[in-house]
Amino acid sequence: MQTNKTALVLGATGGIGGEVARQLRDEGWEVRGLKRGLQATTVREGITWIAGDAMNREEVMAAAQGCSVIVHAVNPPGYRHWADLVLPMLENTIAAATVQGATVVLPGTVYNYGPDAFPELREDLPQHPQTRKGAIRVELERRLRSASTQGVRAIVVRAGDFFGPRPGNSWFSQGLVKPGRAVTAVNLPGRAGIGHQWSYLPDVARTMVELLARRESLEPFAVFHMAGHWDADGRQMAEAIRRVVARRGGSAPKLRAFPWWLVGLASPFVATFRELREMRYLWQEPVRMSNGKLKSVLGDEPHTPLDQAVESALDGMGCLAP
Repeated sequence: MQTNKTALVLGATGGIGGEVARQLRDEGWEVRGLKRGLQATTVREGITWIAGDAMNREEVMAAAQGCSVIVHAVNPPGYRHWADLVLPMLENTIAAATVQGATVVLPGTVYNYGPDAFPELREDLPQHPQTRKGAIRVELERRLRSASTQGVRAIVVRAGDFFGPRPGNSWFSQGLVKPGRAVTAVNLPGRAGIGHQWSYLPDVARTMVELLARRESLEPFAVFHMAGHWDADGRQMAEAIRRVVARRGGSAPKLRAFPWWLVGLASPFVATFRELREMRYLWQEPVRMSNGKLKSVLGDEPHTPLDQAVESALDGMGCLAP
């Protein structure tokens, strides 16, 4: 296994990939990002951007030359063509990691699990997903586990719904509020009184960076759950948004039920709505992750106070007045 501090981040223009790339850079890593459409390799803000596509194995292999870590945070935009693209991209990452002796880092989700594992999820519980996306997630991890028996090391960090300054595709930015607009209303996707788990992107990235610093002491296929921010009644995130907006000089937004009826009507025509509808079951009963294993390794979980995290997220999305 390589021990140099050179990392390739696939998906470095996205939410979690971008956060991990910046935090690795700030920790003194040489960070490379793969980006389609570039005419030549360029350096911006301390990150080396290389022209390439995660679907092209030769380009991934070339970009990973000399890397000890590959962060696999790439996803098809807008959930389009998931079944056709997600697994081939991971196979390219595994191929590059095998040659380089690199550690692969994968952001995980709760989608792997079905209701038989609810309400508190541990890393060792059986995975019986009920959705297409969940089945793909299980297969992603299965292939990484298989690769770990062939010399590749892997770290999977599972977390709740992402939110942050650059959230990409997320419930926070697509379901609760609208990027680039003042917040006048906050949608509530869950049933009244049903808890939900959120994860602040910079905290997730910090967790990954701290685990990477300990990677040689971890098992070859290491999986960790984050507790993130637990919204016990399904309203605490919305109330935090209201507090932040009011503190920044706006009128406290009203709360309203998420328009699931509209998602149902539009889902045959809009890929994002189809994915939202498929994941509705996660809003109908409480699902929470146990972070005991993570705390046993790190001592504590990186955790930004909720209002501070929400203000950062809304600022980054252009939803607050200066």
